[in-house]
Amino acid sequence: MDFDLLMAPIIIFMIFVAPIWLILHYRSKRQVSQGLTADEYETIKELAAKAEQMSDRINTLEAILDADSPEWRSKL
Repeated sequence: MDFDLLMAPIIIFMIFVAPIWLILHYRSKRQVSQGLTADEYETIKELAAKAEQMSDRINTLEAILDADSPEWRSKL
């Protein structure tokens, strides 16, 4: 009796959910193995440049704070 109740959800899962799941899984694996697209590479380059600019700005701000208030780091 309990086995009959479990068969319907298992069959529905195997017919509808499992194939879609497998298709999406292997499609994502293929996309990952292909590497970065040109747009993704450009985006990464832009983000790296912005990170470098932010790092320079932070260093400049820390230098200004060190000159104006040498004990600012200990107050944090």
